[in-house]
Amino acid sequence: MIPSTTPTQANQIRGRYAPSPTGDLHMGNLRTALLAWLCARLEQGCFILRIEDLDLPRVRFGATERMLYDLRWLGLDWDEGPDCGGPHAPYTQSERLHHYHTYLKQLEQADLIYPCYCSRAEIVHAASAPQQGAEDGPRYPGTCRNLSTRQRQERARVRQPSLRFRVPEKSVIRFNDLVAGPVEQDVGQVVGDFIVRRSDGIFAYQFAVVVDDALMRINQVVRGVDLLSSAARQLLLFRVLGFPEPTFAHMPLIMDNDTGKRLSKRDGSMGLAPLRAAGQTPQHIIGQLATSCGLIPDGTLLTPSQLLSACHRSLYDIMAKITL
Repeated sequence: MIPSTTPTQANQIRGRYAPSPTGDLHMGNLRTALLAWLCARLEQGCFILRIEDLDLPRVRFGATERMLYDLRWLGLDWDEGPDCGGPHAPYTQSERLHHYHTYLKQLEQADLIYPCYCSRAEIVHAASAPQQGAEDGPRYPGTCRNLSTRQRQERARVRQPSLRFRVPEKSVIRFNDLVAGPVEQDVGQVVGDFIVRRSDGIFAYQFAVVVDDALMRINQVVRGVDLLSSAARQLLLFRVLGFPEPTFAHMPLIMDNDTGKRLSKRDGSMGLAPLRAAGQTPQHIIGQLATSCGLIPDGTLLTPSQLLSACHRSLYDIMAKITL
Protein backbone atom coordinates (compact mmCIF):
# COMPACT_ATOMS: atom_id res chain seq x y z
CA MET A 1 0.00 0.00 0.00
CA ILE A 2 1.25 3.50 -0.84
CA PRO A 3 1.91 5.62 2.29
CA SER A 4 -0.72 8.29 2.96
CA THR A 5 0.03 11.99 2.59
CA THR A 6 -1.41 15.27 3.77
CA PRO A 7 -3.23 17.50 1.24
CA THR A 8 -0.15 19.77 1.03
CA GLN A 9 2.15 16.85 0.31
CA ALA A 10 -0.24 15.49 -2.30
CA ASN A 11 0.23 18.62 -4.43
CA GLN A 12 4.00 18.83 -3.97
CA ILE A 13 6.39 18.03 -6.80
CA ARG A 14 8.64 15.12 -5.85
CA GLY A 15 11.54 14.58 -8.21
CA ARG A 16 14.43 12.20 -7.90
CA TYR A 17 17.86 11.23 -9.12
CA ALA A 18 18.58 7.51 -9.00
CA PRO A 19 22.14 6.56 -10.03
CA SER A 20 23.62 3.07 -10.04
CA PRO A 21 26.94 2.64 -8.20
CA THR A 22 28.63 0.84 -11.09
CA GLY A 23 31.32 3.50 -11.44
CA ASP A 24 31.99 7.18 -10.92
CA LEU A 25 29.52 9.75 -12.22
CA HIS A 26 30.59 11.24 -15.56
CA MET A 27 29.51 14.54 -17.07
CA GLY A 28 26.42 13.02 -18.66
CA ASN A 29 25.24 11.59 -15.33
CA LEU A 30 25.93 14.90 -13.62
CA ARG A 31 23.99 16.90 -16.19
CA THR A 32 20.97 14.65 -15.65
CA ALA A 33 21.36 15.09 -11.88
CA LEU A 34 21.54 18.87 -12.28
CA LEU A 35 18.46 18.99 -14.52
CA ALA A 36 16.47 16.69 -12.22
CA TRP A 37 17.41 18.89 -9.25
CA LEU A 38 16.62 22.08 -11.17
CA CYS A 39 13.20 20.83 -12.32
CA ALA A 40 12.18 19.91 -8.79
CA ARG A 41 13.51 23.11 -7.21
CA LEU A 42 11.90 25.35 -9.86
CA GLU A 43 8.55 24.00 -8.66
CA GLN A 44 9.49 24.39 -4.97
CA GLY A 45 9.46 20.62 -4.85
CA CYS A 46 11.15 17.90 -2.88
CA PHE A 47 14.26 16.24 -4.32
CA ILE A 48 15.07 12.62 -3.50
CA LEU A 49 18.28 10.67 -4.02
CA ARG A 50 17.94 6.91 -4.45
CA ILE A 51 20.76 4.43 -5.02
CA GLU A 52 19.86 1.70 -7.52
CA ASP A 53 22.25 -1.10 -6.60
CA LEU A 54 20.18 -4.19 -7.35
CA ASP A 55 22.65 -5.51 -9.92
CA LEU A 56 25.20 -6.38 -7.23
CA PRO A 57 27.72 -8.10 -9.57
CA ARG A 58 28.24 -4.74 -11.31
CA VAL A 59 28.43 -2.57 -8.18
CA ARG A 60 31.88 -1.04 -7.59
CA PHE A 61 33.30 -0.83 -4.08
CA GLY A 62 33.07 2.73 -2.73
CA ALA A 63 31.11 4.02 -5.75
CA THR A 64 28.08 5.12 -3.70
CA GLU A 65 30.22 7.17 -1.34
CA ARG A 66 32.06 8.81 -4.24
CA MET A 67 28.78 9.65 -6.00
CA LEU A 68 27.37 11.33 -2.90
CA TYR A 69 30.61 13.24 -2.42
CA ASP A 70 30.67 14.44 -6.04
CA LEU A 71 27.04 15.60 -5.96
CA ARG A 72 27.55 17.51 -2.72
CA TRP A 73 30.84 18.97 -4.00
CA LEU A 74 28.94 20.39 -6.96
CA GLY A 75 26.43 22.02 -4.61
CA LEU A 76 23.46 19.74 -5.24
CA ASP A 77 21.34 18.88 -2.21
CA TRP A 78 18.49 16.48 -1.53
CA ASP A 79 15.70 16.31 1.03
CA GLU A 80 15.58 12.52 1.35
CA GLY A 81 18.27 9.97 0.62
CA PRO A 82 20.48 7.12 1.83
CA ASP A 83 22.65 9.41 3.95
CA CYS A 84 19.89 11.54 5.53
CA GLY A 85 16.89 9.20 5.58
CA GLY A 86 13.31 10.31 5.11
CA PRO A 87 9.72 9.12 5.43
CA HIS A 88 10.09 6.52 2.67
CA ALA A 89 13.39 4.96 3.76
CA PRO A 90 15.40 3.00 2.94
CA TYR A 91 16.67 4.80 -0.16
CA THR A 92 18.98 2.03 -1.34
CA GLN A 93 17.36 -0.63 -3.52
CA SER A 94 19.24 -3.60 -2.07
CA GLU A 95 17.54 -2.76 1.27
CA ARG A 96 14.05 -2.68 -0.28
CA LEU A 97 13.67 -6.28 -1.43
CA HIS A 98 10.63 -6.89 0.77
CA HIS A 99 8.71 -4.26 -1.20
CA TYR A 100 9.50 -5.96 -4.51
CA HIS A 101 8.43 -9.36 -3.17
CA THR A 102 5.12 -7.85 -2.00
CA TYR A 103 4.21 -6.44 -5.41
CA LEU A 104 5.56 -9.44 -7.29
CA LYS A 105 3.11 -11.52 -5.25
CA GLN A 106 0.33 -9.14 -6.29
CA LEU A 107 1.16 -9.73 -9.96
CA GLU A 108 1.34 -13.47 -9.37
CA GLN A 109 -2.09 -13.54 -7.73
CA ALA A 110 -3.49 -11.71 -10.77
CA ASP A 111 -1.86 -14.31 -13.08
CA LEU A 112 0.24 -11.56 -14.66
CA ILE A 113 3.62 -13.26 -14.35
CA TYR A 114 4.94 -16.62 -15.48
CA PRO A 115 8.28 -18.49 -15.46
CA CYS A 116 10.43 -18.27 -18.58
CA TYR A 117 13.18 -20.77 -19.26
CA CYS A 118 14.58 -19.17 -22.43
CA SER A 119 18.15 -18.01 -22.72
CA ARG A 120 18.95 -14.74 -24.48
CA ALA A 121 20.45 -16.68 -27.38
CA GLU A 122 17.27 -18.72 -27.78
CA ILE A 123 15.15 -15.58 -27.86
CA VAL A 124 17.35 -14.00 -30.52
CA HIS A 125 17.17 -17.19 -32.58
CA ALA A 126 13.39 -17.51 -32.20
CA ALA A 127 12.60 -13.90 -33.03
CA SER A 128 11.99 -13.18 -36.69
CA ALA A 129 13.98 -9.91 -36.49
CA PRO A 130 15.33 -7.54 -33.87
CA GLN A 131 12.67 -5.05 -32.82
CA GLN A 132 13.09 -1.76 -34.58
CA GLY A 133 14.02 0.97 -32.13
CA ALA A 134 14.29 -1.36 -29.14
CA GLU A 135 17.46 -1.16 -27.07
CA ASP A 136 16.76 -4.30 -25.08
CA GLY A 137 17.09 -6.76 -27.94
CA PRO A 138 14.45 -8.57 -29.98
CA ARG A 139 10.81 -8.83 -29.05
CA TYR A 140 10.10 -11.79 -26.78
CA PRO A 141 8.07 -14.25 -28.90
CA GLY A 142 6.08 -15.73 -25.99
CA THR A 143 7.80 -19.12 -26.03
CA CYS A 144 7.05 -19.93 -22.38
CA ARG A 145 3.80 -18.00 -22.04
CA ASN A 146 1.43 -20.95 -22.24
CA LEU A 147 3.53 -23.90 -21.12
CA SER A 148 1.70 -26.67 -19.31
CA THR A 149 2.59 -27.57 -15.73
CA ARG A 150 4.42 -30.64 -16.98
CA GLN A 151 6.44 -28.66 -19.53
CA ARG A 152 7.46 -26.18 -16.84
CA GLN A 153 8.54 -28.99 -14.53
CA GLU A 154 10.66 -30.54 -17.28
CA ARG A 155 12.35 -27.25 -18.17
CA ALA A 156 12.92 -26.37 -14.50
CA ARG A 157 15.18 -29.42 -14.23
CA VAL A 158 17.54 -27.82 -16.73
CA ARG A 159 17.35 -24.09 -16.09
CA GLN A 160 16.34 -21.67 -13.34
CA PRO A 161 13.55 -19.49 -14.77
CA SER A 162 13.21 -15.76 -14.95
CA LEU A 163 9.77 -14.28 -14.34
CA ARG A 164 8.04 -12.37 -17.13
CA PHE A 165 5.14 -9.93 -16.99
CA ARG A 166 2.22 -11.13 -19.09
CA VAL A 167 1.54 -8.08 -21.27
CA PRO A 168 -2.22 -7.63 -21.84
CA GLU A 169 -3.59 -7.96 -25.36
CA LYS A 170 -4.42 -4.24 -25.46
CA SER A 171 -1.14 -2.67 -24.44
CA VAL A 172 -0.81 0.58 -26.38
CA ILE A 173 0.65 3.17 -24.01
CA ARG A 174 0.44 6.88 -24.83
CA PHE A 175 1.94 9.71 -22.79
CA ASN A 176 3.33 13.18 -23.27
CA ASP A 177 7.01 13.50 -22.48
CA LEU A 178 8.00 17.03 -21.45
CA VAL A 179 10.99 16.91 -23.82
CA ALA A 180 10.25 14.24 -26.45
CA GLY A 181 6.59 15.25 -26.83
CA PRO A 182 3.80 12.73 -27.54
CA VAL A 183 5.01 9.12 -27.27
CA GLU A 184 3.10 5.99 -28.23
CA GLN A 185 4.22 2.37 -27.92
CA ASP A 186 2.40 -0.92 -28.27
CA VAL A 187 4.30 -2.83 -25.60
CA GLY A 188 3.02 -6.21 -26.76
CA GLN A 189 4.16 -5.64 -30.34
CA VAL A 190 7.41 -3.82 -29.60
CA VAL A 191 8.74 -5.63 -26.52
CA GLY A 192 6.44 -8.52 -25.72
CA ASP A 193 6.28 -10.05 -22.25
CA PHE A 194 9.20 -8.58 -20.29
CA ILE A 195 11.26 -9.75 -17.34
CA VAL A 196 10.42 -8.54 -13.85
CA ARG A 197 12.82 -10.88 -12.04
CA ARG A 198 15.90 -12.38 -13.60
CA SER A 199 16.85 -16.05 -13.44
CA ASP A 200 19.55 -15.21 -10.86
CA GLY A 201 16.86 -13.79 -8.56
CA ILE A 202 17.69 -10.11 -9.16
CA PHE A 203 14.64 -7.92 -9.66
CA ALA A 204 14.60 -6.19 -13.03
CA TYR A 205 15.03 -2.44 -13.32
CA GLN A 206 11.66 -2.05 -15.05
CA PHE A 207 9.85 -3.51 -12.06
CA ALA A 208 11.89 -2.16 -9.14
CA VAL A 209 11.88 1.42 -10.38
CA VAL A 210 8.08 1.43 -10.61
CA VAL A 211 7.63 0.09 -7.08
CA ASP A 212 10.19 2.54 -5.70
CA ASP A 213 8.82 5.59 -7.51
CA ALA A 214 5.29 4.74 -6.39
CA LEU A 215 6.15 4.09 -2.73
CA MET A 216 8.38 7.18 -2.58
CA ARG A 217 5.56 9.20 -4.21
CA ILE A 218 7.75 10.36 -7.07
CA ASN A 219 5.61 12.33 -9.51
CA GLN A 220 8.32 13.92 -11.68
CA VAL A 221 10.88 11.71 -13.43
CA VAL A 222 13.76 13.49 -15.18
CA ARG A 223 16.29 11.12 -16.72
CA GLY A 224 18.28 10.37 -19.88
CA VAL A 225 16.66 9.72 -23.25
CA ASP A 226 18.29 6.28 -23.31
CA LEU A 227 15.49 5.24 -20.95
CA LEU A 228 12.66 6.62 -23.09
CA SER A 229 11.97 3.18 -24.58
CA SER A 230 11.43 1.85 -21.03
CA ALA A 231 8.72 4.35 -20.11
CA ALA A 232 5.81 2.50 -21.74
CA ARG A 233 6.61 -0.73 -19.88
CA GLN A 234 6.86 1.16 -16.63
CA LEU A 235 3.60 3.02 -17.20
CA LEU A 236 1.94 -0.32 -17.92
CA LEU A 237 3.13 -1.59 -14.54
CA PHE A 238 2.04 1.63 -12.82
CA ARG A 239 -1.47 1.08 -14.16
CA VAL A 240 -1.69 -2.64 -13.45
CA LEU A 241 -0.50 -2.13 -9.86
CA GLY A 242 -2.89 0.78 -9.34
CA PHE A 243 -0.16 3.38 -8.79
CA PRO A 244 -0.43 7.09 -9.74
CA GLU A 245 1.62 7.84 -12.86
CA PRO A 246 4.49 10.35 -12.80
CA THR A 247 5.29 12.85 -15.53
CA PHE A 248 8.40 12.10 -17.61
CA ALA A 249 11.10 14.31 -19.08
CA HIS A 250 13.76 12.40 -21.00
CA MET A 251 16.83 14.56 -21.49
CA PRO A 252 19.36 14.34 -24.34
CA LEU A 253 22.67 12.65 -23.58
CA ILE A 254 26.17 14.05 -23.71
CA MET A 255 28.13 12.28 -26.42
CA ASP A 256 31.82 11.40 -26.41
CA ASN A 257 33.60 13.75 -28.84
CA ASP A 258 36.08 11.03 -29.86
CA THR A 259 33.77 8.06 -30.38
CA GLY A 260 30.43 9.74 -31.03
CA LYS A 261 28.86 7.37 -28.50
CA ARG A 262 27.09 8.29 -25.27
CA LEU A 263 29.23 8.49 -22.15
CA SER A 264 29.20 5.33 -20.07
CA LYS A 265 30.45 4.43 -16.60
CA ARG A 266 31.01 0.93 -17.92
CA ASP A 267 33.48 2.29 -20.48
CA GLY A 268 35.29 4.34 -17.84
CA SER A 269 34.15 7.75 -19.06
CA MET A 270 35.89 10.48 -17.11
CA GLY A 271 34.45 11.46 -13.74
CA LEU A 272 35.07 14.52 -11.59
CA ALA A 273 38.32 13.44 -9.94
CA PRO A 274 40.61 14.34 -12.87
CA LEU A 275 38.70 17.61 -13.41
CA ARG A 276 39.19 18.56 -9.76
CA ALA A 277 42.87 17.63 -10.03
CA ALA A 278 43.16 19.96 -13.03
CA GLY A 279 41.80 22.86 -10.98
CA GLN A 280 38.19 22.86 -12.11
CA THR A 281 35.81 24.31 -9.49
CA PRO A 282 32.16 23.38 -8.90
CA GLN A 283 31.20 26.67 -10.55
CA HIS A 284 33.18 25.69 -13.66
CA ILE A 285 31.43 22.32 -13.90
CA ILE A 286 27.92 23.66 -13.25
CA GLY A 287 28.52 26.38 -15.83
CA GLN A 288 29.62 23.84 -18.43
CA LEU A 289 26.65 21.57 -17.75
CA ALA A 290 24.12 24.43 -17.87
CA THR A 291 25.70 25.86 -21.02
CA SER A 292 25.44 22.47 -22.74
CA CYS A 293 21.66 22.70 -22.25
CA GLY A 294 21.45 26.25 -23.56
CA LEU A 295 20.35 27.58 -20.16
CA ILE A 296 23.10 30.20 -19.74
CA PRO A 297 25.74 31.90 -21.94
CA ASP A 298 29.00 30.08 -22.54
CA GLY A 299 31.72 30.86 -20.02
CA THR A 300 29.36 31.57 -17.10
CA LEU A 301 30.52 30.28 -13.71
CA LEU A 302 27.88 29.70 -11.06
CA THR A 303 26.55 27.38 -8.36
CA PRO A 304 23.35 25.34 -8.67
CA SER A 305 21.56 27.84 -6.42
CA GLN A 306 22.73 30.73 -8.60
CA LEU A 307 21.57 28.83 -11.68
CA LEU A 308 18.17 28.38 -10.06
CA SER A 309 17.94 32.12 -9.43
CA ALA A 310 19.22 32.96 -12.91
CA CYS A 311 16.62 30.85 -14.70
CA HIS A 312 13.56 32.87 -13.61
CA ARG A 313 11.31 30.65 -15.70
CA SER A 314 8.99 27.76 -15.23
CA LEU A 315 9.82 24.11 -15.65
CA TYR A 316 7.99 24.07 -18.97
CA ASP A 317 10.04 26.99 -20.30
CA ILE A 318 13.19 25.05 -19.46
CA MET A 319 11.89 21.96 -21.22
CA ALA A 320 11.01 23.96 -24.32
CA LYS A 321 14.67 24.99 -24.70
CA ILE A 322 15.98 21.45 -24.50
CA THR A 323 15.55 19.37 -27.64
CA LEU A 324 16.48 15.78 -28.42
